[in-house]
Amino acid sequence: MKIKALSRSAASQQAPGTTVARQHRNLDPAQHPFERAREYTRALNATKMERMFAAPFVGQLGSGHVDGVYTMAKDPGSLERFASGSGDGVVKVWDTTSREEIWTTQAHENIVKGMCWTPDRKVLSCASDKTVKLFDPYNSAQEAPPLATWLGQGAFTSITHHRDRPSFAAASSVISIYDLSRPSSTPAQTLHWPTATDTIRSVAFNQTETSILASTATDRSVIMYDLRTNSPLAKVVLKLASNALAWNPMEAFNFAVANEDHNAYIFDMRKMDRALNVLKDHVAAVMDVEFSPTGEELVTASYDRTIRLWNRAHGHSRDIYHTKRMQRVFSAKFTPDNQYVLSGSDDGNIRIWRTNASSRSGIKSARQRQKLEYDQALINRYSHMPEIRRIRRHRRLPKVVKKAGEIKKEELAALKRREENVRKHSKPGSMPRRSEREKMILTTEQ
Repeated sequence: MKIKALSRSAASQQAPGTTVARQHRNLDPAQHPFERAREYTRALNATKMERMFAAPFVGQLGSGHVDGVYTMAKDPGSLERFASGSGDGVVKVWDTTSREEIWTTQAHENIVKGMCWTPDRKVLSCASDKTVKLFDPYNSAQEAPPLATWLGQGAFTSITHHRDRPSFAAASSVISIYDLSRPSSTPAQTLHWPTATDTIRSVAFNQTETSILASTATDRSVIMYDLRTNSPLAKVVLKLASNALAWNPMEAFNFAVANEDHNAYIFDMRKMDRALNVLKDHVAAVMDVEFSPTGEELVTASYDRTIRLWNRAHGHSRDIYHTKRMQRVFSAKFTPDNQYVLSGSDDGNIRIWRTNASSRSGIKSARQRQKLEYDQALINRYSHMPEIRRIRRHRRLPKVVKKAGEIKKEELAALKRREENVRKHSKPGSMPRRSEREKMILTTEQ
């Protein structure tokens, strides 16, 4: 009987140019009793390497502004272009690839409070000089006069543009809806809560549910409006005022507010008597907040001279960025490709940071990408281990921020201890416990 057997030459198992035969991997788990230990060691080394190569600061853009940078806006039709406004009324458009300004103008006589882009890539800016101006940075010379100007009754504090209609909303003591096709006209609509007379700090159109508008005011309120009925929908009053508001681009009903009580809050507009999450790590007022393009992360800018990155589902920041020269940060934005973060501070500089501190944007080979993905998978798999968790969480903080954080921790512990003592000596049931996600809400109105 003839038996035919498969035979392969040793040369077919060798890498080109070598004499070493490649050994096939044995997948039998019984032959690898120390697999988990080896994986843990690799995960630990990968975590250490990730922190060693953490260098989030990329650089600053150009020579910045002469005055502080108080507002920024991204061009919806470009990955590279965005605009910034400063305290001396200057508006600049920047190119992030070359890190240089490509257009500038003396737009206002006073501090630029808000900016946004129109769908046809023109810039709208509002300021404390009671004007809203429209510029075309791509088709006009520098220091060119505005294409249109709208005058208001009071100082404007914020501006936002509708996603597809030629209309925008500007906030002062009321929210005025202007028609972009009718320059220098009176507002087409005026929105306000019937009993509210305070200044509105920020206003933002929902880019998914485009008829919904949200605002925050100095009376500590967060109010929802519906343009279809020309009326307010709901109002929630927090313990302190909110400085900024941002909608989640992936979940139409969720939004975040940056509050004066050092925290940022995520809400669902359908149930505003409770926050979805409380982001607490800052030690001073949070001045700006924005969701990433994926909707999974947030960036906050604070008066404590730092910016922080957050996972939407976690209560503490995953990273903190700061430099020795950076002053109070008033604005922070994700780039549209989710790779970088832009920050504008009181020292006049616009800085660019990596979203992931240890990532690099250079071209990588397939082998490099595979190794990075493997390391990240190992880190995620063993992230619950104490040593890996400690290394991943460790950050070097500025001395002022660290000391303020310690003092704040003691104060909060003292308040909690006092509340427990009062509850212990009170009638049972007279002081019900409230969740952290409900404590800052004073009232809700419909």
